[in-house]
Amino acid sequence: MNKQILQSELQFKAVRSGGAGGQHVNKVSSKVVLRFSIQDSTGLNDIEKTILKDKLASRLSKEGLLTLHAEDDRSQFKNKAIVTQRFFELLEKALIQPKIRKKTKTPKSAIEKRLKEKKIYAEIKKIRRKLDF
Repeated sequence: MNKQILQSELQFKAVRSGGAGGQHVNKVSSKVVLRFSIQDSTGLNDIEKTILKDKLASRLSKEGLLTLHAEDDRSQFKNKAIVTQRFFELLEKALIQPKIRKKTKTPKSAIEKRLKEKKIYAEIKKIRRKLDF
């Protein structure tokens, strides 16, 4: 994954934020929408593209575009930085390979400890029983 190439492939669009906020919201386009095509990217190799398509399938549009937006701040510049940071965090998180679990046997000492505790508990229950004369 080449971040510099990916940075140049990002498409930004500024739109008006929704919701309450008064006159500022109605006249300023501070919300930033980021669009990125995984398939057309030259900053990703084929393996990374397939991994991202599988892991981010629910976030992709029908055209195969990944869309993120930020409307956290009143500044368009800050929102652009926020959405870019989210984009790279999302890619890095999706490209992490999970560790392969290796099966192990239960240690003999753990088995012996469990059996010993069972015997002790059985003895305690045996003592609690009513005596039969």
